[in-house]
Amino acid sequence: MDLRDLTVVRAFEAAATDHRLVVAAVAIFAVTYAFIATEKVHRVAAALGGVAAMTVIGLVDADSAFFDRETGVDWNVIFLLFGMMVIVGILKHTGLFEALALWAARTSRGDPRRLLALTVLVTAVPSPILDNVTTVLLVTPVILQVCARLGLAPAPYLMTVVFAANIGGMATLIGDPPNIIIASRGDLTFNDFLVHSLPITVVLIAGLMLLCRFLFRRELDEPTYNDVADIRPAVAITDAPRLVRCLVVLAVVMVAFSLHHTLHFDPSIVAMLGAGAMVVVSGATPEEFLAEIEWTTLAFFMALFVLVGALVEVGVIGDLGAMAADAMGEHELLASTVLLFGSAVVGGFVDNIPYTAATVPIVDDLVAASPNDGSGSPLWWSFVLGADLGGNTTAVAAGANVVVLGLAARAGHPISFWTFTRYGMLVTASSLAVAWVYVWLRYFVL
Repeated sequence: MDLRDLTVVRAFEAAATDHRLVVAAVAIFAVTYAFIATEKVHRVAAALGGVAAMTVIGLVDADSAFFDRETGVDWNVIFLLFGMMVIVGILKHTGLFEALALWAARTSRGDPRRLLALTVLVTAVPSPILDNVTTVLLVTPVILQVCARLGLAPAPYLMTVVFAANIGGMATLIGDPPNIIIASRGDLTFNDFLVHSLPITVVLIAGLMLLCRFLFRRELDEPTYNDVADIRPAVAITDAPRLVRCLVVLAVVMVAFSLHHTLHFDPSIVAMLGAGAMVVVSGATPEEFLAEIEWTTLAFFMALFVLVGALVEVGVIGDLGAMAADAMGEHELLASTVLLFGSAVVGGFVDNIPYTAATVPIVDDLVAASPNDGSGSPLWWSFVLGADLGGNTTAVAAGANVVVLGLAARAGHPISFWTFTRYGMLVTASSLAVAWVYVWLRYFVL
């Protein structure tokens, strides 16, 4: 065998090895995703198992997992989440969120329709600065208390909490985990979300009030016990001076988020500085604020980044992005429509966090090939809207849904998967219709 024949043989062997690696990586990712979607195995265990398998076949090492920007952990996302968890954990101990819910109960004066509208507001207003799971964990127990005092069935109000949290989280970069992932990849700023995502969020929240009033019209006709006179929201505030100091820090953090490009600070740095300042002004002990950190969520994100990075390493993500860009051609409206509705459909039946992490590199390639690249691309915002709104579709589409249904069952008011899904699909379908009109008008007509 001469040198040319040997070179050809080695080339074929290398190609075969690469093909086997691609097949193995896709198979590992598919199995891991199936375990996450079906919840047969805890999602953190499934994700870490997938990373271990990718390591065994040689696609993951310390450099690719922890130091490579394209294939490793996105530390900006991790530390942004960590910083905000510290801030929220300290605010939680001041009683602020419970006071807001009690205020809603008192202001409703026992009127179910007014209580439903206030439930939307009390949930949606903090959602842009809290993650959805934290929001519902704070609001749900108080809603259960209020419904018990008024003699109301809590299911309509609890489902409304979920819908409002998932929609309200669209408004800002930090409001929903998919936003953080998309913003990091697309280099979208906090102000970009205020300009592009906040307006449609306000419209959808207003529409949600009307829609829920229609969907739950029978339940809202139930008689109530107007036992709200002795509700005192102020008693929920455990330390008023501490709360004032914390709110000042929170206000500064929000301003810094909006000016982070001018200040040359990444959002993750703003969140970490804000967390440090909050610890100092509140005098919180490590036991107080570290107990509120969702370590499992952080571990899940880290494992997801490494899993998707392995697909990037073997070229799967790049090939899919190129194929999608070729198929899109000049049809940007079609691509935006497919992203909006496709993300909602897929994200409605599996957790929208792993879906977003797996899809965001493909969308990045689509944006690069589109006429309108950068933060003004309709593709980025169609992706944001679809991924976030899809979280309302089924009982397992977002973490907030699972948490609320678990708390409801524990309190003796179970909401079945199909009961939630029946209402959730209507909320999602109507929200998507309005969102598509917004995308069409804003980016293709006006």
